[in-house]
Amino acid sequence: MSKRTRNPLLQGQYHQYLADQDSAAYAAAVSERYSVGTLQRLAVTGDRMARRAAVFALGLVADYQANATLGRAMNDDDRGVRLLAENGIRTLWCRAGNERQQRTLEAIIALNGERRFQDAIDQATRLIDEIPWLAEAWNQRAIALFSIGRFVESIHDCEQTLEINPYHFGAASGMAQSHLQLSNRTAALECFRRALKLNPNLEGVRAHVLYLQRTLKSQE
Repeated sequence: MSKRTRNPLLQGQYHQYLADQDSAAYAAAVSERYSVGTLQRLAVTGDRMARRAAVFALGLVADYQANATLGRAMNDDDRGVRLLAENGIRTLWCRAGNERQQRTLEAIIALNGERRFQDAIDQATRLIDEIPWLAEAWNQRAIALFSIGRFVESIHDCEQTLEINPYHFGAASGMAQSHLQLSNRTAALECFRRALKLNPNLEGVRAHVLYLQRTLKSQE
């Protein structure tokens, strides 16, 4: 028997979502029938459409416990699965911690979006002191530090992010950008390669890798 099994019910629910684009209804329907653990299994063992359906559902209903499943799915054979995993895993990164901590994280993300970088750094630092294993708090502080030119500190926070969450392609790419600002092209290339290995869909990162490979080779 094939390792990959079909699940007509889940696929039917997913096809209904594709028809009506009602993600809330899809999340509710899937939650009635499937546990997060079952969805994680189907994300690995299902056929192409079942994997797409399961990965999409995990992005809607799972918390940070599904991070590794979606992280591995970013390297799935199917491009649709990979893209759904990339979108879903970004939401999981903000679902660690309790509700109050998640709201604080959302506020920090908003501060970065508003370019209030020092406020973002201050709030992220307090959140990290409270819950040091919250990878996205480190990542958001890294973004703010990079934005005000504190590149060495940003690299440190990216390293902490990846220590906690080894699937965080954003931190790997951000670390590469800081190394570029510090004129360390070799380190930047290594970090870009790491980001691309985690998430092969990053075409901008792929372009950086090719450019840096050519540049460094020409300097040999």
